Amino acid sequence: MSVFQEYLNNRQAQESTALELIAVLGALAANQVNILFFGDRVAFSVSDLLAKHSKAGLEVADTLALAKVLADKGLANTTVDLGQAVKGGQTADAFTSGAEVSATDVVLYGFGRIGRILARLLMSRPVSDKGLQLKAIVVRPAGDGDLAKRASLLERDSVHGWFDGSVSIDTENNGIIANGRFIKVIYASDPSEVDYTAYGIDDAIMIDNTGKWKDEEGLGKHLASKGVKKVLLTAPAKGDIKNVVYGVNHDTIGADTIVSAASCTTNAITPTLKVLHDEYGIVNGHMETIHAFTNDQNLVDNHHKSDRRGRAAPLNMVMTSTGAASAVAKAVPELKGKLSGSSIRVPTPNVSLAILNLNFEKEVGSAEAINAFIKAQSQSLQWQEQIDYSDSPEAVSTDFVGCEKVAIFDAKATIASEKRATLYVWYDNEMGYSTQVIRVAEVMAK
Repeated sequence: MSVFQEYLNNRQAQESTALELIAVLGALAANQVNILFFGDRVAFSVSDLLAKHSKAGLEVADTLALAKVLADKGLANTTVDLGQAVKGGQTADAFTSGAEVSATDVVLYGFGRIGRILARLLMSRPVSDKGLQLKAIVVRPAGDGDLAKRASLLERDSVHGWFDGSVSIDTENNGIIANGRFIKVIYASDPSEVDYTAYGIDDAIMIDNTGKWKDEEGLGKHLASKGVKKVLLTAPAKGDIKNVVYGVNHDTIGADTIVSAASCTTNAITPTLKVLHDEYGIVNGHMETIHAFTNDQNLVDNHHKSDRRGRAAPLNMVMTSTGAASAVAKAVPELKGKLSGSSIRVPTPNVSLAILNLNFEKEVGSAEAINAFIKAQSQSLQWQEQIDYSDSPEAVSTDFVGCEKVAIFDAKATIASEKRATLYVWYDNEMGYSTQVIRVAEVMAK
């Protein structure tokens, strides 16, 4: 047998096993089992499954064996990380079913970059009558053809590509149909104009993507609308509203009816800062974010209420401010007053880079030592959903487009000695952040 034929036969056998695994995963998903593989969502794709197993050094047959037992025992309403389970040698006895999850209506107020990615993520999940249910989006009144335009922007994206599924419109009912599910499009200029119960929506979580209101008074307008129970802001909040970074302080939400998911940069740096502070003790430091330009900048030079942001975004590096460093303290109070921060907007449409210059209480040793520590954290069950690890000498920003991990630690760029370190953290400021927003929404929905 030739080497070529040997590899071909091996691949065919693996693909056959992966196909069988997909069928079992479908049965688990139908029972509300959220399947992860080292913190990543599992696509029902042969190539994706085999690639994940190859990267982890695991056999797909071992995963299939465990998944079959879990399905046969009727596991339901829980989360299982199959990668961690197989790697750790866990058996099906380690997993028990959880309480049944009720349905929670979700409304997106605003349908810009973050709003559309949230819709993509929610509509990419298997159909279910449990968990988060995207029922409507609210946008400002517009002219003829607006519905088709909204659907087209959901379907086609210059950064993230085509939506993985089908998108069409229902003009009679003024809605978008994504993967066979109806999303009502509501036109309003202010939350007070909408009675959501008129559309069969009740006790909903309102995810405000506009950034127009950031305090309790403004966001409270949503709660005054019939059918809304809680509000989640996708921007840093003002006042006493909690800024929540999932994985760090989401357990503080409690009965709060208004919560902020902080900013993309705060979500990117806080998990890394948290693990570093717990291990070495951060004395002080400075965070610089090299940030992709955003829609609040001008395409060409024009008047802008903020300094410098009026200059052409696709042509300039633009120095600006960021509240991300100070916002970290809302999630990790021990870091209050210890970090400063600034930002430079650069002519790329997505993926940003945070540079952390930190002084520690303890010796960090070499770059290799601190890299090994972060790598271990990125592979831990606690942090694998937030922190990823890259040691490629060829890594550049576009490599991380679409990454659902909120932070990707660049090991090749680390500089460290004695009690100081300079660390580099990439993040897809759209996709990574949106996955964190959905996790916060799930906590709010209980």
